[in-house]
Amino acid sequence: MLTRDFDYSLPAAAIAQRPAPRGASRLLVLDRDGEERHRRIADLPALLRPGDLLVVNDTRVLPARLYGRVAGTGGGSRASRELELLLVEGLGEREWEVLARPGKRARPGAVIEISDPSGGGDTGSGSGVFAEVVALAGDGRRRVRFSEPIEPHLERLGHVPLPPYIRRPDQPADRERYQTVYARRPGAIAAPTAGLHFSDELLAALDGVGIERAALTLHVGIGTFKPVTAPLVSDHRMDRERYEISEETAAAVARARAGGRRVVAVGTTVVRALEGAAAAAAAAAANGEVPAGAGTTDLFITPGFRFQVVDALLTNFHLPRSTLLMLVSAFAGRERVLAAYQEALGLGYRFFSYGDAMLAERRPET
Repeated sequence: MLTRDFDYSLPAAAIAQRPAPRGASRLLVLDRDGEERHRRIADLPALLRPGDLLVVNDTRVLPARLYGRVAGTGGGSRASRELELLLVEGLGEREWEVLARPGKRARPGAVIEISDPSGGGDTGSGSGVFAEVVALAGDGRRRVRFSEPIEPHLERLGHVPLPPYIRRPDQPADRERYQTVYARRPGAIAAPTAGLHFSDELLAALDGVGIERAALTLHVGIGTFKPVTAPLVSDHRMDRERYEISEETAAAVARARAGGRRVVAVGTTVVRALEGAAAAAAAAAANGEVPAGAGTTDLFITPGFRFQVVDALLTNFHLPRSTLLMLVSAFAGRERVLAAYQEALGLGYRFFSYGDAMLAERRPET
């Protein structure tokens, strides 16, 4: 299978730079037969079936982007010494793997003072919190050791890690808008964006028509933006992401399946957690049982994958050649999905994290 088979032409103007109000996005509905309907996310209570189990991802995005200045670099302009750190994975009380930009300023031994954005100026003032680059970590990452645990300082020093295709600095409104209304468990560096469409009012309306809801946690990592550069899809390797499925959610999934009710995933992260957990439980995988517990998954879902748990998927419109587009194509059919994307572009749908949504039913053969 070729990576180029998942390419499509996307005008820059179609990439949403700001979100619509919660509950107001457009919704393309793609049913099992490939028929398309154009609705609104507010129509979900009428589009889902009473008894459907809606599974959401309750991860909370960390303000994981930090700005700083290399200490002790002598002369030169301030701008020439500034850099950005993106927290990727915690390794201990004070150590993290990070992405640094520009990387050449984050050599081992470099000491970076983290900026305090409340201090005025373009990047704020010094915060008194330092990060020492202790090693290169591979794949462009650095291992840094902070002068003290950084987590208690993130609300003050951190910035919302908006995706790279949002071509503007983060703003105060993004602190709330780049979180789902049910975000509970901090740990992600990117939002599970299908959930951004829900308002408290829409969730209440779904409750009112008998839609059951359960939550799991998958902390979205930097791999969600990792491009597929290999010509062959099979040569790409996914980054591992941490997930946790509670006893209550595992039981809810089991009840829904036993009762012939649909499991509706809100986002590709929920699909990967549910299907990854089922696949990891070798003895249970044959009947799609989802065990409770914590784990990690590097499951790469591409066309030909046999889905065992998820029956319908609410998701956003994804980047060309991305692993997320490949997952949706595996779920609903590559040709049908790409045709739906072209239809959406022609009708002015907004794409990517702050864009509109698609509700897809799983093809019978998958």
